Amino acid sequence: MATNQQSLLRQWNMLRLVPRAPLSISAGELCERLRALEFPVTKRTVERDLNELSQVFPLSVDYESKPYGWSWLRDASSFDLPGLSLPEALTLTLVEQHLHHHLPPSTVEALQPHFASAKRALSTVDGATRSKAWLNKVRSVPPQQPLVAPRMDADCQRIVYRALMEDRQLRLHYLKRDAVEATLYPAVHPLAIVQRGALVYLVCMFAGYEDVRTIALHRVQQAEALYEPARPKPDFDLDDYIASGQFGVIAGAPVRLHAVFARAAGEHLYETPLDQDQELTVGLDGRLHLRADVPNTRALVWWLLGFGDGVVIEEPAALRAELAGIAQRMAAAYA
Repeated sequence: MATNQQSLLRQWNMLRLVPRAPLSISAGELCERLRALEFPVTKRTVERDLNELSQVFPLSVDYESKPYGWSWLRDASSFDLPGLSLPEALTLTLVEQHLHHHLPPSTVEALQPHFASAKRALSTVDGATRSKAWLNKVRSVPPQQPLVAPRMDADCQRIVYRALMEDRQLRLHYLKRDAVEATLYPAVHPLAIVQRGALVYLVCMFAGYEDVRTIALHRVQQAEALYEPARPKPDFDLDDYIASGQFGVIAGAPVRLHAVFARAAGEHLYETPLDQDQELTVGLDGRLHLRADVPNTRALVWWLLGFGDGVVIEEPAALRAELAGIAQRMAAAYA
């Protein structure tokens, strides 16, 4: 009995280690990973298990590669134990709707098996009719104007992500904005991936340099993962790097914001405060006075501009002057 349990647990972990096509894994690599999980197996045992499991699960093997590579079929359903609950299925449905506005198409495509699992879970709720009704009652609305994600080469994205995961150098052909021909970066040392809105960025170092650079992943036209290990940067902290303003987010030190909102424009701040310690009071004229300590970011400026004449900045003086200048230039542009 114990042997059967051990075999079942080993095969379950094996199924979890096999990637989805077009990625693959060899029996030898699976054997090493299972041993790391303290399963005493041989390569022959792994090969036998794979052949048996392929009779039941949608696994495929590439006999043209050396060594043979195993993978789940690209369009195979995701395999989850336990199955998705109704709240989990509804949450995944909302995530799918939301991600279409924020992630590159190739990334959304990779998640399709999980979204399909959510739809199947909903379809078991008192029949297909109610499933369709559920889906018609769930929507995700972006808080700002959605932008179409730039087209990204799926193979390049996959290679870059894999090199980042394995701490390997990259050789990239990168098309700079307004450039006609791509620039070759022969040795790129990846550090992190950052997504901002619809854009995905690679944070990295170039050969011979210690400073950290940022490149847009959709401008990578060719990518090759090298066998040389990537150069580490022990003092690098991704959160500190983002906070330093490298993505155009931070404009200065935090500020004490005093803004006066029209009632209709500012009422949402009661339920979704700008800061946990914000002060929101009603003036004699019915307008809402907001006082809050907030990061001084470009996002704050864009957020305030979105209210048009529904908000007036009282403090800080520099922010008031900046928005007043923008309003004057806009008025002149429309004159």
